Amino acid sequence: MSEGDAISVRDVAKTYRDFFRRPVAEALRGVSFRVPRGAVYGLIGPNGSGKSTTVKLLLGLLRPDRGGIAVFGFPPVARAARKRLGYLPELSRLHDAVTPAESLAFFAALHGLPRAVARERTAQLLEMTGLSREKDRPLSTFSKGMARRVALAQALVHDPDLLVLDEPTSGLDPQGMRQTKDLVLALARRGKTVLVTSHLLSDVEEVCDRVAILHAGRVLAEGTIPELLTKRETTCLSFETPAESAALDKVLADVRAHVAGPVEVSHPRERLEEYFLSAVASAAAGGGKTAGADTEARPLAPFLRA
Repeated sequence: MSEGDAISVRDVAKTYRDFFRRPVAEALRGVSFRVPRGAVYGLIGPNGSGKSTTVKLLLGLLRPDRGGIAVFGFPPVARAARKRLGYLPELSRLHDAVTPAESLAFFAALHGLPRAVARERTAQLLEMTGLSREKDRPLSTFSKGMARRVALAQALVHDPDLLVLDEPTSGLDPQGMRQTKDLVLALARRGKTVLVTSHLLSDVEEVCDRVAILHAGRVLAEGTIPELLTKRETTCLSFETPAESAALDKVLADVRAHVAGPVEVSHPRERLEEYFLSAVASAAAGGGKTAGADTEARPLAPFLRA
């Protein structure tokens, strides 16, 4: 393991067995990858590829049959590893009868934070996630997306060095998804390490530095986003469309004279997410309000900026 690694997974194998120790499913078959400190790393693959098993091994909930796993140089079960890790599960189980503020205070106490620190961080996290106005509502009245914001705040309350996010944008509206992705990027800029698992590949592509694709318990491909996705055999030109169509025809004629094969011509499109966010922002500026979380973009909580 390199000194710069937050996570090191080396030739890990894991087979699930029944009560009589008979093999039921071979989940991992020699998986290896490393996550440098301060990186945003994507772990993707189809259902049954081994993503959840890998996450459970990193959390110390399972032990590998073979190979080694280290979190900041420690075994995942070590206290030194666990206290530096924050986890957002795919399904968040929250206590319906409590409020967001009470829920965050409870998790802060589990991490041993002094009450004054817990109160300050709770206020900052509620502001960061747009839930300050809803801090005294019982969680039973929250939508799935609003509850997801609370769960994310819980994962951050102890200021972890490594954040493991399992389907982090599940249940969120497009504004919440954008805020979550911006949060991941902001945390990485401040030296946090983030491991993301998701079926929304566009989100992974947008925020991750490196990606590992799992299939049938093995690493099918691994590398940076440019390494995996850049098509070197094709070149795209982008320029302002000339007012005179003859000028464009001349450019295309020159290109076709020097390349083999067809030349495709198209106009770039704005992404639907960008169009949606712009339209909703315009509506909100006109006074339109929803009953959900505050969707205005907000900076990191101050204690996370240090």
